[in-house]
Amino acid sequence: MVESNPESDTRCGFVALIGAPNAGKSTLLNALVGSKVTIVSHKVQTTRALIRGITLEGKAQLIFVDTPGIFAPKRRLDRAMVTTAWSGAHEADLIGVLIDARNGIDEEAEALLARLADVKPTKILILNKIDLVPRDTLLLLTKIGNEKAKFDSTFMISALTGDGVADLKTWLADRMPPSPWLYPADQMSDAPLRQLAAEITREKLFERLHQELPYHSTVETEQWKELRGGDVRVEQTIYVERESQRKIVIGKGGQTLKVIGESSRREIAEIVEHKVHLFLFVKVREGWGDDPERYRAMGLEFPKE
Repeated sequence: MVESNPESDTRCGFVALIGAPNAGKSTLLNALVGSKVTIVSHKVQTTRALIRGITLEGKAQLIFVDTPGIFAPKRRLDRAMVTTAWSGAHEADLIGVLIDARNGIDEEAEALLARLADVKPTKILILNKIDLVPRDTLLLLTKIGNEKAKFDSTFMISALTGDGVADLKTWLADRMPPSPWLYPADQMSDAPLRQLAAEITREKLFERLHQELPYHSTVETEQWKELRGGDVRVEQTIYVERESQRKIVIGKGGQTLKVIGESSRREIAEIVEHKVHLFLFVKVREGWGDDPERYRAMGLEFPKE
């Protein structure tokens, strides 16, 4: 049940974070919320669905939407992710456009900025990874970015170190519309624990496997059972498209799957604050990338073409 705060002067609104793949949106979202609510990977295009992170700043409740990275789509899954990203932007109260300051206004950023004219909500420019770029470069990027799109303000931050994040959060809170809170004060995400657990295991796949494989895999939490004493039994299935991929995930003597499972189990246990018994299975589901049901499970709209 959604609860609201009884205070009459509260504020609440949605902030969409959009940007090219690997611009740092997930890292920024986790920094703003103060807890892990979405996966972070050195690989691009890891966020598939809109994941909301929720945090309080004064009497304002900020609901952040971490959208999939906006890129040139090639496959059906790519098209679904890009469509989802833009829908998240259009429906927000405010949009934070994240640019990787190391890459500057490259081809992907240029295409993103060009489309902003059609997006109505207030927009701000966020230059990320400023700890890796000279100040003169940052000032030039600010000038170019504001010439290419209409921004209400520009922020320079490092999502990884936290530099500038607090100022950004305060600014956003002051600009949320007057409204009751939409979620309880202690809630940090609207993603159920079983979904977050699946995302964590998928992150471990990204970390462990350096081939293209993770883009052809998905993880589903099949069972989440709370045991006596507070322990949690979790059963997850990693779905791949071919038998050869299944063998890669399992590894020689099951070692790869064991490492993935141990790493995922530790992180899930930290979040639920109880001992977790995690059981991983790997199955082949041919053509899952063209199955409408799988898209709905990930919170994506299935592209017809």
